[in-house]
Amino acid sequence: SAMDMELTQNFLRGKNPCAMGYRWFVRNNLAGGDYQAAMDTQVAAGRVEDARWLLENFGSTNSVLELEHLEADNFVYAGTLIVHGDVRVPGQLLVGRSLQAGGGIRAGKLEVGEDIQSGGAIFCDELLKAGGQIKAAWSVEVQGNIHAEDLRTGWELCCTGDVDIKSSAQIDREVDVQGALRCGKGLRAGSVITVQGLLDVGHGIACNDHIECGNHIQAGWGIKALGDIRAACSI
Repeated sequence: SAMDMELTQNFLRGKNPCAMGYRWFVRNNLAGGDYQAAMDTQVAAGRVEDARWLLENFGSTNSVLELEHLEADNFVYAGTLIVHGDVRVPGQLLVGRSLQAGGGIRAGKLEVGEDIQSGGAIFCDELLKAGGQIKAAWSVEVQGNIHAEDLRTGWELCCTGDVDIKSSAQIDREVDVQGALRCGKGLRAGSVITVQGLLDVGHGIACNDHIECGNHIQAGWGIKALGDIRAACSI
């Protein structure tokens, strides 16, 4: 596993790292050491992109880190991160496997290899990305784009960019997306659905209020709304 994998200089060089990052790595004697410790050192020195490169090239680990609260400028962890309280990372929060937070999550850029679970709301300033499911007990609010396999929110979904969900989205309150909203399967909303860009759903759309779209609405199966269905282009 990546955990037992020695970060030797030869092994690292074989992955074509950038020259500056590689020189810094060697100069700080990170070779031969622990993979996670090397990333911690890079992040502490403000070299988050180098740590991201390591995570992308060496992959996730089976390790688990449990914290009461997480407050850091940037944070990179290769395994699963469990935080009992709140998560506050104004910069980049990168997790190799899953992120579970008992409270809310506030991050600049949040990227997770597997699932994200929050007992509160999720706020991101730039990007929210998960390889698996994103589940928030409260709202999900993102300046920028959202990418996930599956999305579930107890409250509203607000996004200034595009939302790309490979499977289904279930939003218990309103949906407000300024870009495009794509779901591979179904979309369910407890309140109004407002999408400025293309609304494209592989299966059906179910909405307990009205649907408003500034572009085309495409649904593979059907559309069910308790209110009006309006689109600037075709349905």
